[in-house]
Amino acid sequence: MARQQLFAAETVDRVKVDGRHNSAMDHNFVSAFVLLLLVLDPFGSLPIFISVLKGVPPARRRVVALREAGIAFCVLLAFMFTGQGFLRLMHLSERSLEVAGGVILLIIAIRMIFASGGEIYATDGEREPVIFPLAVPLLAGPSAMATVLLLASRQPDRIVAWVGALTLAMVVSTAVMLAAERLRKLLGAPVVSALEKLMGLVLTAIATEMVLAGLKRYFFEAL
Repeated sequence: MARQQLFAAETVDRVKVDGRHNSAMDHNFVSAFVLLLLVLDPFGSLPIFISVLKGVPPARRRVVALREAGIAFCVLLAFMFTGQGFLRLMHLSERSLEVAGGVILLIIAIRMIFASGGEIYATDGEREPVIFPLAVPLLAGPSAMATVLLLASRQPDRIVAWVGALTLAMVVSTAVMLAAERLRKLLGAPVVSALEKLMGLVLTAIATEMVLAGLKRYFFEAL
């Protein structure tokens, strides 16, 4: 009897530990909004936005920014709602998506820290951009797609909160892009660069946590 009680106690402890690991990367509206805002990286987009649109007439820049932001939002929204079907179609698990998304986020974060904005997406600035590179991959890039897929697949019951967080993050990113020239003049290039590197540092920590959470789920569920 004592041995059975000991085994039952160990089982309960094991379930509690599993629960803590499985909820380690669960998000709420605020954390999802912050994560998406870091992934969309509006401050890091300032030098890229200016470089891409330097050949576009000033009267057209607002229209182009709104159009590209709308395209990016639709792309991410589609990925959010079709995430579960995409995983089933490709025979992918949430664990692999979590690790892969973390790796992609880590690569983007490292490039944010060690590269300047103009080096991330090379452009000639001689024509009006359509989809590339502002909508895809600057806003709706691999890291953002992986993030919305992960949010929707991990907690599908909170899809309304994720749509709201994505909408708010895209609104903030669009506002920053519309005010790019003013912000650059107001803050100065060194401050913009420092903000980009700071956001890259925070995103590095989030990406590392995503990879660790995916590995923990893999090893604990495999036992």
